[in-house]
Amino acid sequence: MKVSVTLEKEEGQVPVYRFPALSALEGVSHGLFSREGGRSRGTFAALNLGSRVGDDPRAVDENRRRAAGVLGARQVAWLRQVHGARVVAVEAMEGQEGWFCAGEGDALMTDRPGLFLAVLTADCQGILLADPVRRAVAAVHSGWRGSVADVAAGAVREMVRQYGCRPRDLVAGIGPSLGPCCAQFVNYREEIPRPLWKYRIKEDRFDFWAMTRDQLAGAGVLPENVQDPGICTRCSPDRFFSYRAEKVTGRFAAVVGLSG
Repeated sequence: MKVSVTLEKEEGQVPVYRFPALSALEGVSHGLFSREGGRSRGTFAALNLGSRVGDDPRAVDENRRRAAGVLGARQVAWLRQVHGARVVAVEAMEGQEGWFCAGEGDALMTDRPGLFLAVLTADCQGILLADPVRRAVAAVHSGWRGSVADVAAGAVREMVRQYGCRPRDLVAGIGPSLGPCCAQFVNYREEIPRPLWKYRIKEDRFDFWAMTRDQLAGAGVLPENVQDPGICTRCSPDRFFSYRAEKVTGRFAAVVGLSG
């Protein structure tokens, strides 16, 4: 079952989008940033939050400061994303301010209040998970390789193992990403395992949103607790960075944390 939702947009110097279901959770703060409201220029304009794409580091630092300010976040952890399935449990860094790299992997989780988690995307899915009962959150980066590796379900399993979460308590949101209209894989026979071909639509396009919903459901997340706005980044390069649309481009972020 697909639960479609219109993202709530909060206007300001740095606009931020929010999932209604996550916004309704007490003690959970989150945001989806677009490419609006930053100081980067050219193909990275304007709110590029990626530090490894060739943008001016000073602009990236300022963009990150602005994004953190919108959420009231003093610490924001991110990863060197490698399109795998490694889940990293993150602790608060004593004396650390601003954004910091927590290692290598593609999903972060924490139960530490005041610590925010960010994944950076430009067509890949940024998936946010929150458990308001056990008070734990996770942020997942899932491109097509991550989907094949079942990284979203892996994050759920790690939240269960480490924090005692119950999957039925989790609320999830799938961020703007490559939609079935544009997820073309001409070499899918070599790239995507046959069991996942059931998500193929038309000749060589895939519905990775449906794949993620099913993977989360397979891990025990209730379908009605998964929100999917159905926003394709390649179709919306005016609002969100898209590698498929622009090649050289920035990265936007999906961020989640527990209120301190």
